[in-house]
Amino acid sequence: MTELIGRLKLNTNPGGGLRLDCRMKGCLADLTLTNTAGTSCRVGDLTLFTADMPFVPDTKVYGEGYSKLAQYGGTVADCRMTASYSDYTHYRLKKPDDMHQVYNMAVFSPDGEDSVLIGFASCFRFVGCIRFNEETLQIAVNCENITLAAGESIRLEQIYIEQDEKNTVLKNFAAAIGQNHPRLAFPEIPTGWCSWLVYGANVTAQNIYDNLAALKRHNLDLKYIQIDDGYQAHMGDWLDCTDKFEGGVKQVCLDIKSQGFEPAMWVAPFIAEKNSRVFTEHPEWFVKDEDGSPLCSADVTFGGWRCGPWYMLDPTHPEALAHLKNVFRTMHEEWKVTYYKLDANMWGAMPFGHRYDDTKTSVEAYRIGMEAIAEAAGSDSFILGCNAPMWPSIGAVHGMRITNDNTRKWDRFTHLARECFPRNWQNGNLWINDPDTVLLQNKMIRVTDPDGRETRVEGPVTRNEFLFNAAYTMASGGMVLSSDDISALREENIALLRKLLPPVPAAAEFDDDSFTVGRAVIDDGKTMICLFNFSDEEKEIRVSLDGRFTVYDLFDDTDMGIAENEIVFAGFAPHSAKVLICRRA
Repeated sequence: MTELIGRLKLNTNPGGGLRLDCRMKGCLADLTLTNTAGTSCRVGDLTLFTADMPFVPDTKVYGEGYSKLAQYGGTVADCRMTASYSDYTHYRLKKPDDMHQVYNMAVFSPDGEDSVLIGFASCFRFVGCIRFNEETLQIAVNCENITLAAGESIRLEQIYIEQDEKNTVLKNFAAAIGQNHPRLAFPEIPTGWCSWLVYGANVTAQNIYDNLAALKRHNLDLKYIQIDDGYQAHMGDWLDCTDKFEGGVKQVCLDIKSQGFEPAMWVAPFIAEKNSRVFTEHPEWFVKDEDGSPLCSADVTFGGWRCGPWYMLDPTHPEALAHLKNVFRTMHEEWKVTYYKLDANMWGAMPFGHRYDDTKTSVEAYRIGMEAIAEAAGSDSFILGCNAPMWPSIGAVHGMRITNDNTRKWDRFTHLARECFPRNWQNGNLWINDPDTVLLQNKMIRVTDPDGRETRVEGPVTRNEFLFNAAYTMASGGMVLSSDDISALREENIALLRKLLPPVPAAAEFDDDSFTVGRAVIDDGKTMICLFNFSDEEKEIRVSLDGRFTVYDLFDDTDMGIAENEIVFAGFAPHSAKVLICRRA
């Protein structure tokens, strides 16, 4: 680490009369930008540090995205998108043509050496990124053309640099972030049922009542009933419902509450479609283009996956902010909602267009909106970020979706696992991870992906593949929400769902990047070991143990006896997983 910091050269004179100062405190770098000129100036993209690339081209690298849908990996020479949607092709954010660019953090893992993490330990105002190619490494921020008065100084985001064993450095990094953005605590890991992957946008009140009855009949401990899209008259009109909810969504929520569950609502607070009442009546509440008209999101970024193109609500407009508060206060006080899945949050933090208060960056505007939502939603409510900007959401949400949507496809199960597991360290540190809903039974349904494409999901997914999805959910250490039709769920799948409850209170740490063996200490003397075979062939899996343990196969409900130092599975089935509960003998 000391050698790397020595190689990084501070850009003390960025030009235009600006001066950059840095104060190092161990692994942390505090940066101050000062306008030393006699006149005000605009500050845009700013390179903070630069160095000759200290890692060889085949060094493994992992990089975060600005959006939860974006992740990057590969090598220094060949860093590619590894998640579902790129920040650059999907959201049309800018990057240098000749460099790889990742956001928030990058982990470089040279062969035979400890990993090096370079990251931003804060995100109050500015979006931070790490850029690199085979010759150069840079750390930069986008200041979004803010105005700096003559003689004015501002604090930039705090930078963290450390070299250590990968899991160790991730824990240390999480602690540093927590010093700047204390985690929003919640007394439990939420469990529940979600309508989306069984009914989609066609959900009706009767669908909700049918599943409520089934949950009570099976006595399943799923607390929150999440009405996930499809209830609203238009995108943006969250208090107006469709005729599929006779008597209104409010009555359905009150009925959920009266039956011993908690109502949970899907809301996309920062967007509205053109035909919505909120947009037609109050176009002044939305982010503007160069001519002062509402900026259509399709002109600058992705236009929206349903009922698009969308327009972006401006939280810096006082009346728009009051509108946000009214929506969530009404849902909380009148509908008795205590859980909010906030979707399409990226549109609240897009660095495009002009806001009512042009002194605020996109990060500040987003945080203003999120703070207002949290206040109106009540201190007893759980706030989940989805399709959200990652670092701007730290400290603003209780939970975070950290993967793409699930579907009943083997390829999607594996893709979600590879998206989730590199983010396991965030669980319990930054927020409660949401690995998306667990699916345990085949069903034919059209699912809308975040890019607006509809995919007919037919499967068939095998029993082993569903077990893989169940084990993945447990290994995430996060939330457990079912999105099967509970009224049609077979007894064997009801029994499997029960095995996931209550949620495991810790995320698995994996032995290596193959994500084959993951471990989590779940209480004193007891360890959960999750085993995954992503491949199409049988394989041998060896699990090292530090002593003698009794071993219980959770899904097979089988005592495996005592294992000492190692467990060996010679013919581990393809497309499958196991969850072992090991207690020190």
